[in-house]
Amino acid sequence: MGKKRVLYITPGIFPYMAEDYITHVCRYLPQGIQEMDNEIRTFMPKYGVVNERKNLLHEVIRLSGQNIIIEDTDHPLIIKVASLQAVRMQIYFIDSEDFFKRKAVFRDADGKFFEDNDSRAIFFAKGVIETVRKLCWTPDVIHCHGWITALVPIFIKTCYKDNPLFQDLKIVFSAYNDDFSEKFSPDFAKKLKLTGIPKESLAKFRTPGYDALLKTAIDYSDGLVLGHPDVKATVQSYMEKSELPLLKHDENGNYVEQYNAFYDQLIAQ
Repeated sequence: MGKKRVLYITPGIFPYMAEDYITHVCRYLPQGIQEMDNEIRTFMPKYGVVNERKNLLHEVIRLSGQNIIIEDTDHPLIIKVASLQAVRMQIYFIDSEDFFKRKAVFRDADGKFFEDNDSRAIFFAKGVIETVRKLCWTPDVIHCHGWITALVPIFIKTCYKDNPLFQDLKIVFSAYNDDFSEKFSPDFAKKLKLTGIPKESLAKFRTPGYDALLKTAIDYSDGLVLGHPDVKATVQSYMEKSELPLLKHDENGNYVEQYNAFYDQLIAQ
């Protein structure tokens, strides 16, 4: 298959974040796919722990300034960008004074899960999609990594289903060992309904937590990746029963070629 466009939506990328299993994959997979003569765009949140000066981030004024509405509150969207010069790879950062300025990722210094992580996930998903709209860039594949990206599939397949940019693409969701036991706000389904997601699509969020989030992402995806050997058992079982194409990440093999072939398989369907 010829050149394709792949949009990567990630929870973090090394070296902007500390290197771990997920930030490593989200750093080297996009690079590998780009080096196979494909076109990519890569997004992550601009957490307060990301050093803007060291990493030469700068705001993209033409993409910033839009408001993301969550419940009845407008949250200004700020888009920043940086480049991994050695590999000519550009990274887009979704920033927000309300959600991503704190010097932490998902938990405070005492390990407490942030109460607004549900709204942060909504803001991040909507922020990426709206920025891609502004770029007028049509992806062939959207590859979402981890729970912070798990709302992207349902947004694309409901709120944005009539947008020409998003009608013919395939969505891939990678699950990792990033589970949490805390529950989101009881109003989470209401927040999502107010964004335009139909009520009938929100049944799993009667119990709004990690399982509901990932199972909904699976329901609205076209292909799945078991991104880590320790994916939560309930999620792994749901993935295997979904009958969707499923790839198991092989850290010991040439996983870039495996993903490239997986994308081609999905596009050809």
